[in-house]
Amino acid sequence: MRLIYKTLLLAFLSFIFISCAKTPYTNRTQFIMLSPKDEIRMGYQAAREVLQKEPISHDRRLNYLVRKVGMRIAKVANQPNYKWEFYVIDKDIPNAFCLPGGKVFVYKGIFKIAKNEDQLATVIAHEVAHAILRHGAERMSMAQIGELGKELLSQTVLRGSQYAGLFDMAYGLGAQYGVLLPYSRKFEYEADEVGLYLMTKAGYDPREALKFWENMMRISKGKNPPEFLSTHPADIHRIERLKALIPKALKYYR
Repeated sequence: MRLIYKTLLLAFLSFIFISCAKTPYTNRTQFIMLSPKDEIRMGYQAAREVLQKEPISHDRRLNYLVRKVGMRIAKVANQPNYKWEFYVIDKDIPNAFCLPGGKVFVYKGIFKIAKNEDQLATVIAHEVAHAILRHGAERMSMAQIGELGKELLSQTVLRGSQYAGLFDMAYGLGAQYGVLLPYSRKFEYEADEVGLYLMTKAGYDPREALKFWENMMRISKGKNPPEFLSTHPADIHRIERLKALIPKALKYYR
């Protein structure tokens, strides 16, 4: 048991110190256990699976708009190792996502909310920001550290205890609502901020981001779960935060 404890503890400490990085623009310290090369490789693999499973739109106008806006933002994102590609998924869902390495997917339903190119840039720049901030790798690293911490506690404190099952359930809930969900919301706020700077550097009006989220709030009103149960912040809170950031973003406006 002592050997297991020492091995787990050493692994835990190694994981913590294996990678310290700083986020662009926000300068936040990150702990990431995945190399950029491995992260990009996993992103490309995931992109191939998406392209096989999802109905990709052949609408020339929508594809042109997404690629036009996307490449302008990708240019200012300054990630030479990324191979940027932009796709429209033919589903009436107001959503988008970006995989590591620069594979961006925009659902057709987003065009019901984004009323012009600047508002579309709000969405794409937000997703590009997730990629250059390496949020996917960071979230994966947090989950791995959480599992290792749980294993350490269960092996050293509750090993053989009648309460081990309750501990597993409580730890899972605590990690989900106390750590992972708040950090997911933190990532969303950070992607909002960096996305605002990226879209502005690409020549889009950051004030249109407010209009986009106001449109989103009208459509999603009453449909979203309480914020503490959600991976995303409430729309009204995003709007308030963006209002405070716009004066800073306008310094990048060309």
